[in-house]
Amino acid sequence: MIHSMTGYGKQVVQLPTKKITVELKSLNSKNLDINARIPQAYRDKELLLRKQIANSVLRGKVDFGLYVEITGEDTTAEVNQGVVKKYMEQLAGIAQGDELKLLELALRMPDTMKTDKDEIDAEEFEAITNALSKAIEALQQFRLEEGQALEQDFKHRLQLLRQLLGDVISIDPERLHSIRERLEKAVADLKAEVDDNRFEQELIYYLEKYDITEEKVRLGNHLDYFETTLNSNDSNGKKLGFICQEIGREINTIGSKSNYAPMQQLVVQMKDELEKIKEQLLNVL
Repeated sequence: MIHSMTGYGKQVVQLPTKKITVELKSLNSKNLDINARIPQAYRDKELLLRKQIANSVLRGKVDFGLYVEITGEDTTAEVNQGVVKKYMEQLAGIAQGDELKLLELALRMPDTMKTDKDEIDAEEFEAITNALSKAIEALQQFRLEEGQALEQDFKHRLQLLRQLLGDVISIDPERLHSIRERLEKAVADLKAEVDDNRFEQELIYYLEKYDITEEKVRLGNHLDYFETTLNSNDSNGKKLGFICQEIGREINTIGSKSNYAPMQQLVVQMKDELEKIKEQLLNVL
């Protein structure tokens, strides 16, 4: 069962004096890349939160946001005036507006409130980690659903590739016959005496160079292996990518050996379907 690297998860928790929102967004990436946006007062917990995400998400570019809104009385909190003024100056440089409107916008920005507390209490941090766990679950469910859509597309492309391979197999005898006829005509046009036995030996040698029996078998095996990996319990985006490389090699070899226009047209169609698979694989976990 494959999973997409695209996902979204969000969880909101209400504490007596605070509303805490945890948000996760993920896109495709070769490795795990976490970009965290959290208030300054919670920075000492950042490594723990990053580790919690890394243990579940595994791969992808992840934007992690932790937003804290004061909703009740908190005698230890006060407005961080320097930060608010700086926000107002920057907002005024972007768009015109009265000071009250700029102040309203500035107060929504991060770190506009400061607190005298040195540490986050255990109950609050537990609420944050629980919210993060639920956000991760939502993200994983999103990835699973996206992965199911990708899986259906891959199976459709595989079926098309198998059909095209079947067409290649069916016209292969015709291709070899056409190559043989061209060679015989070329020799006849020379109007020179040719030893029939020697010519037949050379012809067989030449046709063997254009034989694609091994490529057809290997290509069929690679397509089967791709589907087997696709149906496995784990999401193997990188492994599927490696199999695609092998599929591409066999298709290219068939194209270079074909020397027959109808088969080359089939090869072009196979390459087109394979490229569509490769593009989608970039988003598979």
